[in-house]
Amino acid sequence: MKFFDFDHPFFRPLWRRIATVGVTASWGIFEFLMGNHFWGTLFVGIGALSFYGLFITFNPRDPEPKD
Repeated sequence: MKFFDFDHPFFRPLWRRIATVGVTASWGIFEFLMGNHFWGTLFVGIGALSFYGLFITFNPRDPEPKD
């Protein structure tokens, strides 16, 4: 079990992947604008990690069954 399982069937629709990245990155930017640098860094980092996992290395096929 992974902490962030980007191969989960929940993330197959493109709109969910876009929304996940968009919400986390937008919230991080909002936190920076409000002067909360810790939370801004945290959420922008999660957005970047989500972008990498959901668009760069994402595999939309069903995972192979484990024996």
